[in-house]
Amino acid sequence: MAALVIALAALAWFALGAAAAPRPSRYILPGDMVFPEGIAYQQGTGNFYVSSNQDGTIFRGNVSEEVASVFLPAGSDGRTTATGMKVDGEGRLFIAGASTGKIFVYDTATGALLSQFDNDLTTTFLNDIAITNNGNAYVTDSFDPTLYRVTTDQQGQLHFQAWLDFTGTPCVDQPGFNANGIVASPDGRYLVIVQSNTGKLFRVEIATQEVTEVNLGGATVTNGDGLVLQGHTLYVVRNQNGLIVKVQMSGNFSSARVVSSTGDPSLHFPTTAARVNGRLLVVNSQFDKRCPGCVPDLPFTVSSIRVP
Repeated sequence: MAALVIALAALAWFALGAAAAPRPSRYILPGDMVFPEGIAYQQGTGNFYVSSNQDGTIFRGNVSEEVASVFLPAGSDGRTTATGMKVDGEGRLFIAGASTGKIFVYDTATGALLSQFDNDLTTTFLNDIAITNNGNAYVTDSFDPTLYRVTTDQQGQLHFQAWLDFTGTPCVDQPGFNANGIVASPDGRYLVIVQSNTGKLFRVEIATQEVTEVNLGGATVTNGDGLVLQGHTLYVVRNQNGLIVKVQMSGNFSSARVVSSTGDPSLHFPTTAARVNGRLLVVNSQFDKRCPGCVPDLPFTVSSIRVP
């Protein structure tokens, strides 16, 4: 009996220690030329996915493990580069294909390709993805004034369309990167988009397709890249600046104020982030080291920092 009590006590101690074990402060992406860009967290699994802008590799990690592994190999299904990603409630991973003009949809359980779409443009950069509460996916294009949408019919088939033309709206294309990060409001009524080159935020009312500039009170978030929305609190990742900007938005997302700007020593040209249990998983792209003669700092990582 004494031996059994000791064994049970040891087991309880081990379980308690495992539960209390701190999660990594960074996650390692294997490879010498990864240059990661996008991240997507899958609710209820602890898994996250990171894209390589360099060659289209998709990595899968878990918040309890320091090193991620390859989930989808580089170049598979014609996926030679990848940017923004999101996982929907059905376990489907949506991937934006940057300058290829492609969108890929995969089953996270099996890695099977479910659908692939192409906008057939030569000047394009499909950048980021938001999924609304009804399952529709919206995709920004930083080089063409078009917002794309992927919907699912009653038979489960996916359909792709050029949903909104920004021409003639307050979101006016400028030289450089335009529409970039995108998020959907929790009630599914609005989309919020950051225009990187101007530092402006725009609200799209989905029902009417009306586009309005968010009143930031004179502030800007230039180099705004990925967005994270929690309720009415928006986090803007400013890539070249190495900052996470906290923005408090109004009830209808038409105005906002900048609350704070936060840096971290681990950030290296951060592109986007995902919120996980009070932490932000921030992708360190090292795009400033992507040049002739430049040497990236290895390993490539995703930082885990406290939510500002």
